[in-house]
Amino acid sequence: MHAYRTHTCGQLRKGDVGKTVRLSGWVNRRRDHGGLIFIDLRDHYGITQCVITPENPAFAAVDTARSEWVLTFTGKVVDRLEGTVNADLPTGEIELRIEQVTVQGKAQELPLPVFGDQEYPEDTRLTYRFLDLRRERLHKNIMLRAGIITSIRKRMIEQGFTEFQTPILTASSPEGARDFLVPSRRYPGQFYALPQAPQQFKQLIMVAGFDRYFQIAPCFRDEDGRADRSPGEFYQLDLEMSFVTQDDVFNAVAPVLAGVFEEFAGGKKVTKPEAFPRIPYAEAMLKYGTDKPDIRNPIEIVDVSAVFERADVEFKAFKGKTVRAIPAPGAGPQPRSFFDKLNEWARSEGAAGLGYIQFEDEGGALVGKGPIAKFIPPAALAEMAKIGGSKAGDALFFSADAKADRAANIAGQARTRLGRELNLIPQDEYKFCWIVDFPMYEWNEEEKKIDFSHNPFSMPQFDRDAFMALDKADKDTILGIKAYQYDIVCNGYELSSGAIRNHDPDVMLKAFEIAGYAREETEEKFKGMLNAFRHGAPPHGGTAPGIDRIVMLLAGEENLREVTMFPMTQSAQDLLMNAPSPANSKQLKELHLRVVYPEK
Repeated sequence: MHAYRTHTCGQLRKGDVGKTVRLSGWVNRRRDHGGLIFIDLRDHYGITQCVITPENPAFAAVDTARSEWVLTFTGKVVDRLEGTVNADLPTGEIELRIEQVTVQGKAQELPLPVFGDQEYPEDTRLTYRFLDLRRERLHKNIMLRAGIITSIRKRMIEQGFTEFQTPILTASSPEGARDFLVPSRRYPGQFYALPQAPQQFKQLIMVAGFDRYFQIAPCFRDEDGRADRSPGEFYQLDLEMSFVTQDDVFNAVAPVLAGVFEEFAGGKKVTKPEAFPRIPYAEAMLKYGTDKPDIRNPIEIVDVSAVFERADVEFKAFKGKTVRAIPAPGAGPQPRSFFDKLNEWARSEGAAGLGYIQFEDEGGALVGKGPIAKFIPPAALAEMAKIGGSKAGDALFFSADAKADRAANIAGQARTRLGRELNLIPQDEYKFCWIVDFPMYEWNEEEKKIDFSHNPFSMPQFDRDAFMALDKADKDTILGIKAYQYDIVCNGYELSSGAIRNHDPDVMLKAFEIAGYAREETEEKFKGMLNAFRHGAPPHGGTAPGIDRIVMLLAGEENLREVTMFPMTQSAQDLLMNAPSPANSKQLKELHLRVVYPEK
């Protein structure tokens, strides 16, 4: 008989009754019943109930066992007594009558119990992550993650992609976040960077003629964490394709994502790959107030700026501003406290407030109620209701600001909040969409300069000769240029950013020049890529869906920590391994470094 186990703790069934077997695992739960001791023994595969009677010579040893001790039991498989069958367990029809016990490992008093699903502080959970990972929900999430990655790999290979690995130590590049820098011992004062993404390498793979590449790629960004973004590192399905248009990328990626979601969605509806709607960036910002809209939410924002500019509208606070209206179907009868609460929330977000109108029917006529309704005559009210698709029993909320992007931002947040509070968002589906036609550039108000708005390596949607002739003084023309850039969004989460790449070295130099990079600087920073492009580069494009967010959505979690095996805290600390930690003087000397602490 094997030293530790003949079966796993999730394997035994009624057909095994009468066999002498050996199991090893952790004490999930211990119960004393009138002299009998019941141990629920748990391993990676499941739980088996084990029982021992006082007359058994091994009873004293079992009696000392406590939660999370590691034990090996040898004994006979028997039927459970009538009325004690546990239909919730695959092993619930049988139990193991313990004859021998070996203690493999004792556990100290637990800082958090494994049995049950109580909530514990983040610091406790991450310091004792090895215990946290034994808990059923988290263990299940990590196995789900492994299954999803396996499925993705299989689907990508079936689509004709080949998996390649790209370097981890590389050069810094302007991806939009801070790099993690690694000092070089051999080259004093010089640094490697951990890749924010394998962007340049995957493009070079296309130039090298490999056509369809993918990788489950680790990426590193020195940015603050939040619920849907891990601090430090994350994984993405990185992919690139040669000789493709935007449509070709969509047709390759959508079936992979839709297929994975269908496989693991647990019966929830999933958008069919051919039905992913394509929403231009400008339309998304108008209708949804965000470039990552949850299109399960039926609310669509509308612009009512012109209505408030009418001469007969006396509400001066909105004059000369961008005014976005957020329809709230069925919210009309809500109490005043409902509206006051939303108004206070808007102020907490930095807005002046959130005006509103409640629509009612009076003798067959639509009338408005609320603090600003008296300033709006019937004709203007009717026009507004028509634009917003509002009727009696509905309400309209308003976000107004001198800057259109700020009005859109608050309107988008209000749309999401209203969708949740009015229970308008169905929870039984995953709705995908493509956001397309991103602006190539944006205006940096602080530095008074033109910046890249998204991926700097994207191909502009602009005539080549006209693009090459652009001058920085052509600000309006430049800010109007769209790029072949696209995002995949699911249920309000951005899963992926991608683009058809700029493979023309002259156009690439010009694109960076417009964003304020001198030609010499671009040549130096992207020497490898530009050199490659000058030796025959195919048109190519790709994208990179985030693995962590895919798993988070499919697991029904709201924080990436719940689907990551060893996450950092929100403040980017690894409490289990005590990182980051100081380097000793020998290490610093070898790296030619000296630590200068910030002044307090």
